[in-house]
Amino acid sequence: MSTQKPDGKAVPTSRIARTTRFGGLVAGQGARWAGMRAANAFRSEEKSDAAQAQRAVATAHELVARLGEMKGAAMKIGQVLSTIDFDLIPESEREQFKEKLAVLRDDAPRVPFAKQRKLMECELGGKLSDVFSAFDETPIAAASIGQVYRARTHAGADVAVKVQYPGIAEAVETDLRNMNILLPLVKRLAPGLDVKAIAGELRDRIGEELDYEIEAQNQRRVARAFRGHPFVRVPAVDTALSTRRVLVTEYAEALPFAAVKQLSEAERDRFAEICFRFFFGLLTRERIAAGDPHPGNVLLAPDGKLVFLDFGFVRYVEADYLEQERALARAVVARDPAQVKRSMAELGYLPEVVDGFEGEELLAQLLTAAEWYFEPGFRRLDPEYVRRTLEQGSSPRSEFFAQMRRQTVPPQALLIRRMEGLLFAVYGELRAGAHWHELALEYIAGAPPSTALGEVERAWLTGAPTAATAA
Repeated sequence: MSTQKPDGKAVPTSRIARTTRFGGLVAGQGARWAGMRAANAFRSEEKSDAAQAQRAVATAHELVARLGEMKGAAMKIGQVLSTIDFDLIPESEREQFKEKLAVLRDDAPRVPFAKQRKLMECELGGKLSDVFSAFDETPIAAASIGQVYRARTHAGADVAVKVQYPGIAEAVETDLRNMNILLPLVKRLAPGLDVKAIAGELRDRIGEELDYEIEAQNQRRVARAFRGHPFVRVPAVDTALSTRRVLVTEYAEALPFAAVKQLSEAERDRFAEICFRFFFGLLTRERIAAGDPHPGNVLLAPDGKLVFLDFGFVRYVEADYLEQERALARAVVARDPAQVKRSMAELGYLPEVVDGFEGEELLAQLLTAAEWYFEPGFRRLDPEYVRRTLEQGSSPRSEFFAQMRRQTVPPQALLIRRMEGLLFAVYGELRAGAHWHELALEYIAGAPPSTALGEVERAWLTGAPTAATAA
């Protein structure tokens, strides 16, 4: 069984075909790495390092190509891996590799409407005309496991209909079972990563994303949490029309991110601050880490509110764990190296044996990696600053590189770090400016509102009257 890509090539969806692709990738690369190591026995140290770097680059490019062909969970795995540093890939190649992984989302297959219609009618138990008075057959969006259409119900409601690709559920389930095959390959590129723990987290999160009924529950919970919010809107779910493979929600007429980038500086700054308050507020108050804060999931409505979409890739964070994360952030703000080391060890960023890690160096590492919101003062971000910051956090020339290679990402932190990293990249694209540190303190230390928007939101949260507006 297969699904068509835009270029006409078939995307393998059968268990045997997908397992063969995974196995072939790993086996082929394993043989090549073994050959490289054998040859290195007769090379100088300099030539051995160069050969290893060359092999890492070749492995990285093949990984991107295979994941891109697979779609489904394989494609999602690639998107998440784009947030992880791959130590063995040369610095000059690393960001390009991560960018290729990150854009896998945009290379989604387009499925003929006849196949999508068949799936929808099967899920909804009748003809589309029985359910909708109008249905636009041209998709308005496409992602790794489904397409989105615009329709109208017989009650006159404009809705967005997200539909899974036929056969993609089986393909994703196969990918998740086969994920262990990829672990040796990922471990070669990122020796310090706890790949088994990360793989387990990905299985759980991607498995849930495949079930639109779970996504509907997530979206309803978030919509309730932000009901009546002065500058945030989460589209309502039409529960009666939603199933495991079809999700129907309120349609939002709004500007896409590309248009937002063309707005004035003040409007872009407002957009960025609302994004910050939404995602950090969602994490702090609801303990939900939303793993997909990319530009396509945030729209600007005509009334000035921001519309937030897509709640399939989320993680409910344990209360104790979240408080430990906040304690770590407060220790960084307080410049307390001893507490930084203790917190990182308790959270699982450090190995069980913490000898060789110095609190001062760990503190300096975190201050460098998240300077944009740990350092006080107004800062206008741009793509170059984002690129430079990411390089400083992962460059082999960094003074922290040796200790970073011995660290890992705890499973509960994976989507939190992904959320922060994607937001940071979005702000760079927007060239957004703010007192990011003061904003962050509201969520990590319970500081009072630092902006007019913050005052408006606090009034909404507490039910207190205010003369300020969200505009």
